[in-house]
Amino acid sequence: QVQLVESGGGLVQVGGSLRLSCAASGSIFSINTMGWYRQAPGKQRELVARITGLGFTNYADSVKGRFTISRDNAKNTVYLRMNSLKPEDTAVYYCYISGGSGGDYWGQGTQVTVSS
Repeated sequence: QVQLVESGGGLVQVGGSLRLSCAASGSIFSINTMGWYRQAPGKQRELVARITGLGFTNYADSVKGRFTISRDNAKNTVYLRMNSLKPEDTAVYYCYISGGSGGDYWGQGTQVTVSS
């Protein structure tokens, strides 16, 4: 029904920047909340950021001031701009779109590695 394809992950040095992209296809509703989770080895899944269809955003305290989530509804794409990256940001990042009563949909995950 819905497919999310992520891109933009990679290996960066401390203090570097990356921009993750997640493009949705299928039965897309631009009003739905989209966002990003991440999971590092040995750590629980963490909600990094989310953005509603009206553009309201929410961030984990650990990334406030460094990460920016945005969306382009015309392209059915959500972005995560990550600045001032730290080693503790190393994780697999998963995008999602809320499906409401139909359930959520998830991207395949993209690895972000920040080297010391």
